Amino acid sequence: MNKFLKLLNFELNRFKKIYIVLILLTVVIQITGVIYKTLNYMNDVNDTMRETSINASEYVSQNGTMDFKTILNTSWFFFSVALCAAVLVIYLFFIWYREWFGKNTFIYRLLMLPTSRVNIYLSKALTIFLLVLGLIGIQLILLPIENFIFKAIIPTEFRIDLKLADAIRLSDYLHILIPGSFLTFLIFYGLGFLAVTILFTGILFERSFRLKGIIMGGVYCILSVIVFFAPLLIETFFMPNFLYPIERFFIEIIMGIVVLIGSISMSVYLLKNKVTV
Repeated sequence: MNKFLKLLNFELNRFKKIYIVLILLTVVIQITGVIYKTLNYMNDVNDTMRETSINASEYVSQNGTMDFKTILNTSWFFFSVALCAAVLVIYLFFIWYREWFGKNTFIYRLLMLPTSRVNIYLSKALTIFLLVLGLIGIQLILLPIENFIFKAIIPTEFRIDLKLADAIRLSDYLHILIPGSFLTFLIFYGLGFLAVTILFTGILFERSFRLKGIIMGGVYCILSVIVFFAPLLIETFFMPNFLYPIERFFIEIIMGIVVLIGSISMSVYLLKNKVTV
C-alpha cells in the first residue's frame, strides 16, 4: 500500500502545475462571467427603464426576472467546464505516452520499480479520477461564491432566488457533473472510471503491438462497450420488457464489474508481458 501511495503521489505531483493553472482559469472565467452577465443585465434594465419611463415592477411584468440558473447556462460556464474536460481527456492519454517520449524513456525505470505492475496501472487510473473529483470540489466551492456575487449585483425585485441545488438541477449540464443524489453520483462517476480503465487498456494495446495495437485497442474498446450493454441489447431486440428496472440495474452493475476486472487484468497482463520499451 505504501508503494502504491508513493506512485499515486508521484503521478499527482507531475500534473500539479497544470492543474493549478486549470483551477485558476476556471475561477477567473466563471467569476468574470458572473460579473459580466449580471452587470450587463442591470445595464439593460436601467437603459430600458430610463428610455421607456417605467418602474421596476412594470419592467419585470414585461421582461421577466433573472435567476442564477440562467447564469449557469451561459457560455462562460460552458467554456470553463469544457476546457477542464478537454485538458483531462488529453492528459488521460498523455499520462501513459509521456513515459515513452521525451529526452529519457521513463517507462523503463517505471517498469523496473520493485512494485506490482497493477500499482502502476491503478495509480494512473486513480490519478485521473482524483483530478476529476478535485475539479468538481472546486466547482462546489465556487457556486456559493458566484451566487453571492449574483445576488449582490442584482436587486431583489429583478431576480428569482433559487436554491443552489435547484439551480444545478435545472442547468443544462451541471446536473450531470453534480448529480442530485449520492446513488446517481456513484453511477455517473463509476461509469467514468470504467471508461478510463477501458481506454487505458486500449492505449496499452497500442504500446504493446504498435500499429497492430491500434486496431486491437480499438476492437477491445468496442467489445467492452458491447459486453457492458449486452443485457440491454438482448432485452431490446429479443425480449422486450423482460426485466424489471431493478433487475436491469443490478445486471448492469454486474456487467460493469466484469468489464472493469477484465480491463484491469488485461492491462496488467500487457504491462507484465507485452509492453515494449
